Amino acid sequence: MRLTVTRVAPIVLFLLYAGYYYMTHLENVPITGRQQLVDLTSEEEKKLGMQSYQEILQQSKVVQSGDLISQIRKIGERIAAVANLPQADWEFNLINAPQLNAFALPGGKVAVYTGIVPVAENVNGMAVIMGHEVGHVIARHGAERLAYEKLKNLGMLAMTVSVSDMDFQTQAVVMGALGLGSHYGMMLPFSRLHESEADYIGLLLMSRACFDPKEAPKFWQRMAKAAGDGKQPAEFMSTHPSHNTRIKQLQQWIPEALQEKAKVCKRQSA
Repeated sequence: MRLTVTRVAPIVLFLLYAGYYYMTHLENVPITGRQQLVDLTSEEEKKLGMQSYQEILQQSKVVQSGDLISQIRKIGERIAAVANLPQADWEFNLINAPQLNAFALPGGKVAVYTGIVPVAENVNGMAVIMGHEVGHVIARHGAERLAYEKLKNLGMLAMTVSVSDMDFQTQAVVMGALGLGSHYGMMLPFSRLHESEADYIGLLLMSRACFDPKEAPKFWQRMAKAAGDGKQPAEFMSTHPSHNTRIKQLQQWIPEALQEKAKVCKRQSA
């Protein structure tokens, strides 16, 4: 492929903009200290989260009352209380659906599906779930994903302009390779990083809220059994780390979590 000014200029301009954009939109993730790329204000992020949350709840069977939703809200509120995120408007709901899942949206909007409740098995297991979701919120993972999506789309646009004088088949090959490269080389690794980071933050938060962090690897062992490890895609193709990876990471972090718990909680039996 012959390089010309017409082909190189869009890419150079994109790289210059991407470098400036990156350096001027850096923040530090609470607790982990990792530098992240975010270009939304907390209020903008919260507005997007609320809009999406209301749409999901309107289309779902939300559990309105009962012991289970009361317990979930108490657990979530205990963890949110130690998250130190005063700008969040925390809300915890239970959706009657079989998914082995829960989710969090920017601004403190969290929902748990009834399908995952048996896997939680106990209060500490549910605290693992809620800590993880609260971790996503305080780490602003949703806003970070949007920022990288913006860069990815601009990069794709720059490349589209750069190869616009090629024949259609060559364009398709180049853009397809770029799309796969950005998906597997950038977006999926960032998604797995976010999941591991939320696991770590959530483990520390549940410990500071005086739940038992030793339940975390046990929860993921139950999750692996319920979901079926054979059904998971290869880790490099997945948005989430494998169950085994998560279990090993959590086991490594438990001593630190127990130290956090000891700082603020009364001595409890193992």
